[in-house]
Order: sequence, then structure tokens, then C-alpha cells
Amino acid sequence: MIEVKHSPKKCYRIASNELPLQSQDGHIQQYLPEELGSGQSEIIQLETDLSYIETCYTPSKEFAVLSKIESQQPRVVVTLGLQGNSRFIDKHNNELLFQEGYTSITCFNSSQGERQYQAKQSLRQLRFSMNKSWLDKYFGEDKTKAWFSKKETQLLSQRPISPQAMMAVQQLSNANVSKELLPLFMRGQAMTLLASELSPLFVKTQKDTARFSQKDKQIVNLARDILLSEFKNPPSIAQLSKRAGTNQCKLKQLFHHFFNNTPYGLLLEYRMNKAYQLLESTGSQVGIVADFVGYAHASNFSAAFIKYFGTSPKQISKQT
Repeated sequence: MIEVKHSPKKCYRIASNELPLQSQDGHIQQYLPEELGSGQSEIIQLETDLSYIETCYTPSKEFAVLSKIESQQPRVVVTLGLQGNSRFIDKHNNELLFQEGYTSITCFNSSQGERQYQAKQSLRQLRFSMNKSWLDKYFGEDKTKAWFSKKETQLLSQRPISPQAMMAVQQLSNANVSKELLPLFMRGQAMTLLASELSPLFVKTQKDTARFSQKDKQIVNLARDILLSEFKNPPSIAQLSKRAGTNQCKLKQLFHHFFNNTPYGLLLEYRMNKAYQLLESTGSQVGIVADFVGYAHASNFSAAFIKYFGTSPKQISKQT
């Protein structure tokens, strides 16, 4: 029996092994029961130790999927939040939020808890799950052993989805290859995506980590949250620094360390990814999307979008 102590709201709960399954051509599809809404997760084994999971849900009510994983090897999971949010609460009441527009990298030796979904909020997430043998093969045991110092699930990194990863997602979503070549194509795009999203884990040195305290991390997270919640009309760097409780120079250092970006560089990533998701999912006019993400002129937005993704917003909108 799976037990979860933290339950902020009453919601429907279902064990992961109770979700209906269907297997075909090496693909596993796990469906959401009708009483919870519509949607499914598709699970594809790309390599022996590397799995691809795409989850698309439109819940009719708030619900949670309970899981208990006792893995023979430690695992790392890379989650791309393409639409909507979910959160995981473990048995110790620790919370991990998987946010739209962000890549979250988690690791665990064992995992027990529940993944919670909001009612009437469409969700699309891509996850790549790999065990320590896969990581050691590509990166070496010395580079990854520190990730698994704790047995429980922990967050290694959470950053805006990179443009390289978004382009790989587009290729995966619109794969135009034969059935015979599809596994090879998917593996290639997955490797491109993982190389981009895992790279920040290898740039920090022990000396860099020691420079900044837990308070510094709280400051930079507050500044990030302010910036992204007010992305249509963002504060200046001076205003942002004052509201976060630091100075401009220190704030820029913190953003560089924790997000490998500048404050306004991170804001650009957020705006562009938000715009991409809107264009891809709704096919909205470029001017409407430009206004939504805070651009007064569609031409300025289009120029920024082309520079960021290497393709025009009209091209993305036409694919819906």
C-alpha cells in the first residue's frame, strides 16, 4: 500500500498500476480513466536504460497518481513542462513543482509519493528517464555519483527550456519519417535534447557552489518569480534587485550561477517558449501572440522569435 502524508486538498487518487494499459509495436499507452477526464501517457523504450514518456492530460477533476518505485539502480528524470503544471509530493511531504516552460531534472534511488494534477487544466509533459548505467556510459561514473547522495527524490536543476530542446520537441512532434526509421529518428532527437538540457549540471564547480548560500538561492528564486509573473511589463534590473533584497551586481552574479543567464536573458527564454507553445497549440495570429508575451509591435516579436528559434512564428502557427 502506498501512503502519502501530505494532502492539501481532497482529490481523487489512483495508483499508477491501476491506469488502463495498452501495448502495441513496443509502445505502451497508459490511459486516464473516463471519470477523471481524457488523456494518456505514451511510453517508448529508446535504449535499454533510456525511456521516453509523453503525457497529455485534460482532467475533469483534481486527481493524483500514486506511485512507488524501488529501482535496482538510481535514476535521473528530465521533465519538460510544455503545457500546464503538476507537482509531486513524496512520503516525507517534500514538494517538487513541474512548471510550464521549464525543464526540471530530478534524481532518486527510490521514490514514493503522488503526482498531482489540476482540474480543467490541460497538461503536456515530456519525460526522459535514464538509470545510472546509462549516465555512466556517456558521462563517466565520477561525474554523476554526487547526484545520488540522497535516497529520496531531489531536484538537481530547474531552468527555462532551451531553444535547442524546443526545436527537438518540434521534430519529435512532427516526425515525418518511415516507420522503420522512426526509432532511430526519435533516439537522435532525444540525444540532442538531453545534451542541451543536461549540460548545466556539468558547468558548476565545487568552488562556485561554495560561493553562494541558501539565502542567495532564495533571493534569486524570488527575483525569477517576480520577473516571470510580470513578464508582460517587467521591472527594471534596479527595481528587481531592490524588491529581491540585493544589489544589481550581486543579482546578475546569482542569475549567472543558478540559471546560467542574465535576468532579461531568462525573461526572453520564458517569453519565447510561451509564444512557441501558443503558436503551436492554438495557431493564433502572430500579432495576438506578440501582445500576449509583452511585445508592443509584432515586427519586433517576429525578429526576436526568428533569432531565438531560427524559424518564423508564422511557420510554427501554420503547423497546427
